[in-house]
Amino acid sequence: MTSFSQAELEAARDRLVPDVLADGLHVLFCGINPGLMSAATGHHFARPGNRFWPVLHRSGFTPRQLRPAEERELLSYGLGITNVVARASARADELSPEEYIEGGRVLAAKVERYAPRWLAVVGVTAYRAAFGDRKAQVGPQERTFGATRVWVLPNPSGLNAHWTAAGMAEEFGRLREAAAD
Repeated sequence: MTSFSQAELEAARDRLVPDVLADGLHVLFCGINPGLMSAATGHHFARPGNRFWPVLHRSGFTPRQLRPAEERELLSYGLGITNVVARASARADELSPEEYIEGGRVLAAKVERYAPRWLAVVGVTAYRAAFGDRKAQVGPQERTFGATRVWVLPNPSGLNAHWTAAGMAEEFGRLREAAAD
């Protein structure tokens, strides 16, 4: 992993992290927004403490643990990644309610355009903010976007102490089984 100074990370705030996206995916994972490390590297879930890549593998979505720089390999497994909000920040709590709402509109249009079978939003708080569903819980949702079903997953950030890696892998695994049907 390349090491960056704080100044380099701060300078990365304006960089966009490209989506990993194609038509007809099995699951489109959707992060909250890129962290500064992701913006600096140009790869999703790039911060070393983020548990997305280990949990994705442990849940059976990938045959081995991918590195963030290998994210395009997800397409070969019918998987992709995007974000609710494109703007990078040090912490998700730096995002405004308006950014979440606008991000939800953009995400809905993206999902309708690419039509994945499942949209998996990683972070229940982000899902609630983007789609105005204050009662949403982790798991499958009633909301759909066209034929795309929605599943909310726990946030894999190392800051999310409510979920262990094993617990997250179990929830990701439930989605994997549903996506296989």
